[in-house]
Amino acid sequence: MSKDKDYEVGYGKPPRHTRFTKGQSGNPRGRPKGVKNFRTDLMEELTETIEVRENGKPVVLSKQRLLLKSITAKALKGDARAADTLVRLIGQHLGLPEDAPDEPALSADDAAILDNFIKRRSST
Repeated sequence: MSKDKDYEVGYGKPPRHTRFTKGQSGNPRGRPKGVKNFRTDLMEELTETIEVRENGKPVVLSKQRLLLKSITAKALKGDARAADTLVRLIGQHLGLPEDAPDEPALSADDAAILDNFIKRRSST
């Protein structure tokens, strides 16, 4: 038993010498204070600025802006992967209004042409 006869050891009552001591961390080798996570590092990296030449003039732009310019330029030159990436980024961050239809409505002329085609196809 313990030296203190009035103190009982049991469920929820660990021995006093094994309890956490005041002022000492429960995880002394845990993550050090001030260590940044991946998201913070990524945001800092993308917001850093770089001086580049655009149309022969020096311009200071963020890395994020330069990345978007690069993807857009590749997409305009015909790079399918860059175009796909750009379209996905536009969809994720700009998106369509919620009330916008998924498919554009047909004009009256287009609907008449389509109906005429369906009638000719079904009569054959």
